[in-house]
Amino acid sequence: MPPVRPIILSTWSFGRIANSAAWPILCAGGSALDAVERACITVEDDPTIDSVGRGGLPDASGRVSLDGCVMLSPKRCAGVCFVRRFNHPVSIARRVMEQTHHVLLAGDGAEAFSEAQGFAPVELLTDEARDVWHKWRNDPAQLRGERYRGWLPPCNVEEVSGMSDNRQRLAADEVLPHNRSHDTIGVLAIDTRGAMAGACSTSGMAFKVPGRVGDSPIIGHGLYVDPQAGAAVATGTGELLMRTCGCFLAVELMRQGASPADAARQAIERIVNSCDIFDNHQVGLITLAPDGAWSSAALRSGFRVAVCTNDADDLTPAAAVHLPSSDPAEPLL
Repeated sequence: MPPVRPIILSTWSFGRIANSAAWPILCAGGSALDAVERACITVEDDPTIDSVGRGGLPDASGRVSLDGCVMLSPKRCAGVCFVRRFNHPVSIARRVMEQTHHVLLAGDGAEAFSEAQGFAPVELLTDEARDVWHKWRNDPAQLRGERYRGWLPPCNVEEVSGMSDNRQRLAADEVLPHNRSHDTIGVLAIDTRGAMAGACSTSGMAFKVPGRVGDSPIIGHGLYVDPQAGAAVATGTGELLMRTCGCFLAVELMRQGASPADAARQAIERIVNSCDIFDNHQVGLITLAPDGAWSSAALRSGFRVAVCTNDADDLTPAAAVHLPSSDPAEPLL
């Protein structure tokens, strides 16, 4: 059997950072699992990215908590959530998958497991993220907009754009109000042996109620991979994806014969038909078939997919958008 053409897909403009770290693994014949883990680690380790890993914005109490998951198939998957002392939730989730019979570990239990597995504790709250939290806590009106919403009135990315070089490199429409809450690096890959893998990592919604967990660590919500049917990964407002089991739904649609494009579009339509949609809501979804065909859809314009293959290293808008933005400027990086 000839080698399969590898592919890696990641959410948002910072997905290009993830892909650039993971692509050499796929090119060298490495596993899709290793590639998606490396993609997430790279973003988790970049403190200028304020929605993933160290440097992520804290909850309303001022503490950062991380969530993540990894999946190869329904038999091989795991997640961790509410991790506050360790920086690589996808790597911890992989260890849960490989070393236990469990699918999800949370909070203190996940941290005790991490320590027992040799992961080193790290301070997740950076000085820059702490400064933004102080602004939000002391005078949320000075941080207007939807990016940093939480218990109190919302705050705004423009006030703190100097904190993040990578944030400034985002496409202009990625910081529109409905895109300011994107909080996940989601990755899908196929390696040269045809194996599929996916991973999600996030610090969650900025200034969330302490203890809030979104879709990212929960199998079927923010990620689902079935090598017989396909894979899907999502980003955006986690509560919408949780209410519809969004990624599981997309993969089931592909199992029933839908193309990746139709599956992504129908999953977004299910959210719209099932949930109350507000101006600050956004969902982006990537779908990938076992043969490497892929597509994407979004609730609103602004969502970007970073794709890397033997022939391309691109950043592309969603193939289908349910509610186009009123902002006419949608430049790509």
